[in-house]
Amino acid sequence: MTTALAPHPEQLSAFDRDGLIVLRGALAPKVRDRAAKAAARLLATDRTAGRDRSADGKDGFRGVVALDDAFLPLLANPAVLPTLVGLLGPNIQLLSSNLISMPSLPDEQRTIRVPSRHGWHRDMSSTAADLGTEHTPRLAIKAAYFLTDPGPDAGLTMFVPASHTRTGPVTVPRGDIDPPGAITPDIGPHDVVLFENRTWHAGGLNRSGRTRLAVMMQYGYRWLNQVDDPAPHFLDRPDLDDVARQLLGARDRHRDGSVAREGSGAHPLADWWKHLSTTSAR
Repeated sequence: MTTALAPHPEQLSAFDRDGLIVLRGALAPKVRDRAAKAAARLLATDRTAGRDRSADGKDGFRGVVALDDAFLPLLANPAVLPTLVGLLGPNIQLLSSNLISMPSLPDEQRTIRVPSRHGWHRDMSSTAADLGTEHTPRLAIKAAYFLTDPGPDAGLTMFVPASHTRTGPVTVPRGDIDPPGAITPDIGPHDVVLFENRTWHAGGLNRSGRTRLAVMMQYGYRWLNQVDDPAPHFLDRPDLDDVARQLLGARDRHRDGSVAREGSGAHPLADWWKHLSTTSAR
């Protein structure tokens, strides 16, 4: 997790084909343990700012990188960032950092992930609503970090490979909750799943007897609106480098604060990429 390497072309091709990829060993054990403890602390509070609750006991927070420094190592993870830049190019920022807590529930208590509400969806649904599904391009990629141990009943996120190329929704047979071809990636505790905004996915069924914790870090183009609440104080922190500041939303500005050429704010990642690869990022 400490050395950034250019992604292998076969990895990028696999993502183009399937709309997702697994990065093996991309989450350092110490970082995972620290983030899991921070998640438990946050969830135990009565904080409401940025809280994200919904049906069936789901709990969590938006903008967790601003809530605890334990999540900051995920921001520019050198085991993940090269693949993101290889797929999207350097003109990107962090759109959201979402902590998700899903309890283990018996089937008879579920109100979602049931035939009447199967839960399969694409991200950034408002984009498709405005532009139409057939005109929605790849705009963002999520890095899914699972902070509790994976397993067959852990409720990990499920996907339909290659569904990012479909112009219509996935079809779930009547009385079922999953479409044909749906998979749960075979991952270990330190693996990270990347998937794009058009890839159909849904939370799995958590029957493990323990709460499932995950952090979804979504990266997209700098001309997209950030989902999380603004955290301008981050940009003044002396312990963050220019790459981190770009990912946290630094605008196109000169050192003196004056307005710079549009797109110039992507120079930190563009220069960083040049040290990794002689091939131009997308």
